[in-house]
Amino acid sequence: MKKARLPDPPPLPTNDVRIAQVGTAAWAIALLVLLIIDLPTPDRWWLAVCTMGTTIGLFAMWYVPRLQSHRSPHTQED
Repeated sequence: MKKARLPDPPPLPTNDVRIAQVGTAAWAIALLVLLIIDLPTPDRWWLAVCTMGTTIGLFAMWYVPRLQSHRSPHTQED
């Protein structure tokens, strides 16, 4: 006999913009460190990785508030 499944708990409130800010800052710091240490030529692709991480983070900080403002607070995903 199976036990009745308890209902899922409600999602925890999060500050998604703050998460994007922290991630963007981490990528930007990594980029600065790599620029300071002057990578050898075969490893310079890391500069592009850090640049894209920073760029995507900046986009997320712009996009996430707009995404959340268009969602209904009572919408539940099944």
